[in-house]
This record gives sequence, structure tokens and C-alpha cells, in this order.
Amino acid sequence: MSKKLQNATNLYLRGIRDGAVDVVLNNYMGKTYRQHSTGVSEGKEGFKAFFTDFFKRNPKRDIQVVRAFEDGEYVFMHVYQNLNHGGAKWITTDIFRADEEGRIIEHWDVIDAFYQDDEIFGSFEIKDEELTESNKSVVRAYLTEVMQNHKLETFNQYVADEMKEHDLSISNYAIWIQEHDVQYDFVFKVLGAGNYVVAYSKASIDHKDYALFDIFRLDQGKIVEHWMNKEIMPAYAELTNSGKF
Repeated sequence: MSKKLQNATNLYLRGIRDGAVDVVLNNYMGKTYRQHSTGVSEGKEGFKAFFTDFFKRNPKRDIQVVRAFEDGEYVFMHVYQNLNHGGAKWITTDIFRADEEGRIIEHWDVIDAFYQDDEIFGSFEIKDEELTESNKSVVRAYLTEVMQNHKLETFNQYVADEMKEHDLSISNYAIWIQEHDVQYDFVFKVLGAGNYVVAYSKASIDHKDYALFDIFRLDQGKIVEHWMNKEIMPAYAELTNSGKF
């Protein structure tokens, strides 16, 4: 495990799960820390203030990192949170940016409610690492052609017939795209590791704006599995940091 991946994992498990905020600030974060999470103020001070209160409200915390990989200076994580023995359950998708020493200096996330295991739990094995850039190119082309330019006739060029969908609101991904007003305004980040590619985007779904993570698993150049995590975009007046992107 690389230093940046280890630090991001420790931020979640030692920091948020175990409550060791000062350990996070002193050991896993860089000299500065830029925050994009809704409701959390900028900087290391904002992180400490938010989670000091979070721990009081949520004394029981089961947090599991289900999927994680690194791409350059970035780390992606797919995380399950069970607070207060089921009082609240969340799925969090995160991107961390690390400095040259592997310390975390920036963070983006999307948090959505958890309903059932298939939304997040399951196997995770990175394969075909030599195909990382090729698979990222497939996802970029798919997002551009299908989700931005709405060339739905090209859908089957990128998505396998047997694609497995994990979002409970989508029974059939191809039909969902056709039946809903889905507009991807812009794709902010595309990260990948072998057969897994993640895209973080701003999208409008049925005229509501979301910060949205798509997680794709690819095989032989096509998307064969898909998870989606989305969060309503906060109003500008409600921001406590520089915003979701």
C-alpha cells in the first residue's frame, strides 16, 4: 500500500472511525488542507471542528472502506458508514489529493443514503493494470458521447449487454437514460486503476443538480458493472468552503 493510500485509509479509520482527529492532522494531512465536503469548513481547523461535533452526535461508528485505489496524486475510496447501530447509514465516495510526501491536502466527496448491501458491498479486485489508460479513455468517450452529447445510438459501443447495475433507482441503465432528463454539465475528474474507472461529475437529473460519482468496472474494453452515488448540490449561500468541485 502506497503512502498516499495508507494516509487516506488512516484518515477514515483512525480519524473518523476511531476519533483520533489530532493524529490525522499531525500525521496524515499536509501543511494545508482544502475541503469540498458539504457542511465542512475549510482547512485543518474546519475538519477538526466538524468531526469534534460529529463524534458527540455519533458515538458508535462502523466505517468500512469497501473499494480503494490510487491514480497519480489522487486516491479514490468507496466507503460504508453505519452510525449509532443503524441510526443512519451512508455510502460515501471520496477523492483525496496528496502532496509529494503522500500526505492528504485536498478532499472531495459525495454522501448518499444506504439502503441495501448490493449498493456497495461485493467483490473488488483490480485487474488489467496495463489497461488503465485505455479504460479511462473508454469512460471519457462514453461520458462525452452518451451522457453529454446524448448520442444514445452509441451506448452499446461502450456498455456490455450484461452490465450489472447497483443503483436501486435504476432497473435498466439504458432505459433509465432514455426515460429521464439526464444532463452531464461537466466531468471534473476521471480516475482509474486497471479494470476500475471512476468519474466525478456535475449532472442534472430531471432538473435537479447533483454532484455525482459513477464507478465503472470494465472488461474487454466495455463497461460491465456500474455504481452511482449522488448528492444534491448545495446552494451557493450555504457553502462553508470552496464548493463541491
